[in-house]
Amino acid sequence: MKVSFDCDPTAPKSEVRREFLKHLAVATTATLGFGAPTLGIGGPKRLFGSDEPVEHPAAKADAIIVLWMGGGMGAPDTFDPKHYEPFEVGKPVAQVISTFPSIPTAVDSIRISQGLENVAQVMDRATLIRSHIQPDLGSILHSRHQYHWHTGYVPPQTVACPHLGAWVAKVLGPNNPVIPPFINIGQRLEGVGEQEELKAFTTAGFFGSEFGPMNLPFPEEAAVSVRPPSGMSPQRFENRYKFYRKLADAHPARDQMSDFHRDSLIRSMEGAYKLLESKDKDAFDISLEPKESYAKYDTGRFGRGCLLARRLVEAGARYIEVTTEYVPFLHWDTHADGHTTLARMKKEIDQPIAQLILDLEARGLLDRTLVVLASEFSRDMIMEGQPGSNAADQAEKVDRMTEMKHYGLHRHFTAGSSVVLWGGGTKKGFLYGKTADERPCIAVENPIGITDLHATLMTAMGISPKTVFDVERRPFYITEDGKGQARMELFA
Repeated sequence: MKVSFDCDPTAPKSEVRREFLKHLAVATTATLGFGAPTLGIGGPKRLFGSDEPVEHPAAKADAIIVLWMGGGMGAPDTFDPKHYEPFEVGKPVAQVISTFPSIPTAVDSIRISQGLENVAQVMDRATLIRSHIQPDLGSILHSRHQYHWHTGYVPPQTVACPHLGAWVAKVLGPNNPVIPPFINIGQRLEGVGEQEELKAFTTAGFFGSEFGPMNLPFPEEAAVSVRPPSGMSPQRFENRYKFYRKLADAHPARDQMSDFHRDSLIRSMEGAYKLLESKDKDAFDISLEPKESYAKYDTGRFGRGCLLARRLVEAGARYIEVTTEYVPFLHWDTHADGHTTLARMKKEIDQPIAQLILDLEARGLLDRTLVVLASEFSRDMIMEGQPGSNAADQAEKVDRMTEMKHYGLHRHFTAGSSVVLWGGGTKKGFLYGKTADERPCIAVENPIGITDLHATLMTAMGISPKTVFDVERRPFYITEDGKGQARMELFA
């Protein structure tokens, strides 16, 4: 956050300091989203427009971990393998659906893609959904698809939609009063492209910063986020906290702020202060993990994020997202070099995901923790256009592979992707849905869109899909228009 203001260079230092603090207060509250007028948020006590109360289901899970494969994880090369063809110069693209052979798993009826051997051994604890579908929101607009998946609403909207994690934090509250209920691990919000859109789906929307995520881009640096500044004494830290509270209360636009906004800001600051004063902050320090255990997760930033997620669930976090990070044309965003990139991505995710499941199970936490592996959409082998001297030449280049970089899943595909669920009351070793064996590999059995998927996840957490808040005297539901239907057949 940058703070700038004009001042008289001849003014006394004390006057400059006061002016700076005033601008700091304005910038801080604006950054946190508290400069807006009242939103009139009401609680989820009834169905909108009726006297019928919202009845929440019995919770099957106390916490949720979302493992986000940012960029578009191709299902035919991960959890829904099809006919395999190895790379060969001149081979028609139309012959290739999967670029990795399938491998057996711990479940006789389920095969997944080569490179996920560790995950294959924990599929007997999983429900594998192969029929997740999304609307086509534009061929290159990852941010729109990611916003839709994380909020349940297609942008743009007339209100700032809360992230699923914010809903969980708002409706359920914390498991541990000093641990933030919503934590986002692994996604940088600056310098990686589409930054404003990325920021949009990591905030709490109209719920306010009290229910927003604690963003930890680098898991190995998470401990620094819960420590007072280096060299600051406890007394000085406490005094600074008290002074910051006074700044927030003396905001120049205080009369235009709602009591909700002001109180939410104060509560978020109080929560941060309590965490920094608590021994529970050790959960954020993955260097405290025994070396042998640490090594099983140390495949990269995502792997270390899985370790941090496990430690945070043990400490009482409600909703944790760990992402491979979305950066345009990197990681799962395989517009070129798809096969080579996926081989690398599998090495990064395979062991940490399996170890996370095994560790949660060994600690007695898996039954009450819902682990969700998902992505914004799938991908298809059909290649994107290449320049040619004429239409026939271009078609020939597109139709046949000439280099290894052409081999792999390239184009966005929304008609059939995979989601994996572990724990949280879901069935074990269960296969749900099916996609066609030939291109286009669309969902042909039990298609499940984002609205019903969200309803299923929230039902596991003990939150009704019809949960509604009044925003500016209008209803806003946790699933779009409150129409989400949980797929109860996914639960044991």
